Amino acid sequence: MARKGILSTGPNTGSDTTAAPSRRPEAGPAPRGAVGALQSSLTKLQENAVQEIAPEKILDAGVTDRLGEDAEADAQLQESLKTYGQQVPVLVRPHAGQPGLFDIVYGRRRLRALKALGLPVKAMVRQLDDQALVLAQGQENTARKDLTFIEKASFAAQLDAQDYDRQTICAALSIDAPMLSRMLKVGRAFDIAFLKHIGSAPGIGRDRWIKLAESIQRPGAIEAVEVRLPALDGLTDSDTRFEQVFAWASGQPAPKVVRAPSAPSRKIASEAGYTIAKVKRSEKALVLTLPHGDAPAFTHWVDAQAEDLVQELYDRWLKSRADRS
Repeated sequence: MARKGILSTGPNTGSDTTAAPSRRPEAGPAPRGAVGALQSSLTKLQENAVQEIAPEKILDAGVTDRLGEDAEADAQLQESLKTYGQQVPVLVRPHAGQPGLFDIVYGRRRLRALKALGLPVKAMVRQLDDQALVLAQGQENTARKDLTFIEKASFAAQLDAQDYDRQTICAALSIDAPMLSRMLKVGRAFDIAFLKHIGSAPGIGRDRWIKLAESIQRPGAIEAVEVRLPALDGLTDSDTRFEQVFAWASGQPAPKVVRAPSAPSRKIASEAGYTIAKVKRSEKALVLTLPHGDAPAFTHWVDAQAEDLVQELYDRWLKSRADRS
């Protein structure tokens, strides 16, 4: 039976836009002999081939694994795909009962970007049941970019609510059974809608989330938090949003945001030991300074070539992102 989170009004099965994975119909007996061998060979060839699919024919599937979207990163991915095309295919499976439609397994960001650009999606098609889908989804995300603690805990709780066995959940997240038990204690406490107000909170670990789960059970704590959730929209940092919610739930003042000191500038020297540039990174900008003293001719040359040089660096950066996307 599906379980409810503290702030949920229904089963903790994911966001409104994420459909719970439908159970796949049982397959009939496989053909034997030459017909079976031919069918098997054709299936393998199809699965190894990359197909182009209209983005509107690919539906969301699986469970919610990311609790926040990075609008800037998504815009950069769109720019990269528009400039260099899609380098890495997404993975889909045929949608049960509706020929011509597919379920996304992984590659959601690429799918979203290509849909926004109106471009076809390069995809590998695999025949996967629900268990194989969540295994592929979880393992792909863990391999590409490690999920934060709360994203893993929520992912585990959603699978648990959908009656996946613990061995499957552990395999999907590459964790052991004791760690899964600790994650479920937190993941079951919050629903997806609530967690999306906070985001992925990369700097917040298990102990802090457990304390929040305990604090929010105080009389009146839920109401005190729910009525203030819209105020979190003004806080861009996910960890800061967590601390604010924790303060509301516990009745304590929110801690002040401590900004990290700016990094010192670093020198770039020529082989002869002359300082040809200084680089300094702040919260808002990367500043490249070219002193006139040691190499004035070089400074004037860079000034004349600045637009082309920056454009070349930007194009190389986009290409590197396209190769990883």
